[in-house]
Amino acid sequence: MAVVVAAAVIIRDGRVLLTRRTEGQHLAGLWEFPGGKLEQGESPEEALVRECQEECGIEVEVVEILDVTHHRYPDKDVLLLFYRCELRAGEVRHLQVADHAWVAPEELDDYPLPPADERVVARIRALEL
Repeated sequence: MAVVVAAAVIIRDGRVLLTRRTEGQHLAGLWEFPGGKLEQGESPEEALVRECQEECGIEVEVVEILDVTHHRYPDKDVLLLFYRCELRAGEVRHLQVADHAWVAPEELDDYPLPPADERVVARIRALEL
């Protein structure tokens, strides 16, 4: 059974927020869109709001679903739900992330991302930011 993960595509001033995974995590050191696994009884939108607060100390509002993708890693299957979100309050802090960057869409290739994120990068580049 696939692990369900919700991820936030947060755009500010034409740049998208990426966070870097901490050492000791699955895919440590890679950059990703903030988010995480759903907890029991939680909707994807609720998980996303909670994870952004826990990981980065920011308050987000979920705007719309942007992409859904399934990826099979050697050790697990992941169903990723990418949502376009708006930053409502707070400045990014490194509570459960190693680093963060606001990245222009054309610079996303400069940041090593998990294979599961590749398709949404193309969707982001197609948006009018």
